[in-house]
Amino acid sequence: MKNLQNKVAVITGAASGFGRELAIACAGEGMSLALTDIDEKNLQATVDMLPPGTPVLTMKCDVAKADQVEQLAVATYERFGASHLLFNNAGVLVGGPLWTATLQDWEWMLGINVMGVAHGIRSFVPRMLQQKDECHIVNTSSVAGLLSVPSGGIYCATKHAVVTMSECLDQELRAEQASIGVSVLCPAFVPTGIADAARNRPAELGEANPLNATFEEQTRKATQAGKISASDIARITLDAVKEARFYIIPHQKIKGAIETRMRDILDERSPTRTTP
Repeated sequence: MKNLQNKVAVITGAASGFGRELAIACAGEGMSLALTDIDEKNLQATVDMLPPGTPVLTMKCDVAKADQVEQLAVATYERFGASHLLFNNAGVLVGGPLWTATLQDWEWMLGINVMGVAHGIRSFVPRMLQQKDECHIVNTSSVAGLLSVPSGGIYCATKHAVVTMSECLDQELRAEQASIGVSVLCPAFVPTGIADAARNRPAELGEANPLNATFEEQTRKATQAGKISASDIARITLDAVKEARFYIIPHQKIKGAIETRMRDILDERSPTRTTP
């Protein structure tokens, strides 16, 4: 997919952060957009940032709900007749020790971070296969999908899941000789609102880890100190799509920590703490 002009991009979590910048970057490539988020107000703010005349469909969608993601797929194909570039991007975060994590923490993060990706795959890949066009899927994970971060146990579990889901999906599609590429995005700290994800947390899943506050504040400081912007991430990601590159690791310095973890596994030794 070296030429994205006149193609259709579907982006979840498009109301802020990576999703917003991916929308702006895709619009700059001349793409039509199907944008979704649970936050309708900020989703409209994203639309307002797009170049005038950008064809865009917006829909409120909780990606943890299979029927809502399916409705997004139906609406996308009714409006544009195709989807070429799918960003399973929506994600949330809460931290604290695993033994104080609540069942609702698990349900909230698994629902969005893991099942949101699963629902995107289930609703869009069969349609992409029928198109027989060149397509590409980008699943947003994190370096937390390649490392193990103390007080980030649930988040890491969800992001590790996204990495292996992406790896399996890539192999499955290649076995089918499908014209669908796959990438997994694994950034480190970037100035986004991920530390404040609880602002959109459903009330029925509101019981959070009582020891989350310290982790949340540390995450907020770390993300705001990030040297690579969300706009940079969007540019790097589209470059990777055009290059058909599977692993997208924008923060190259983190590879040392990843290598240490891999050596821990191969040497069968206790995990090395590689994060502050």
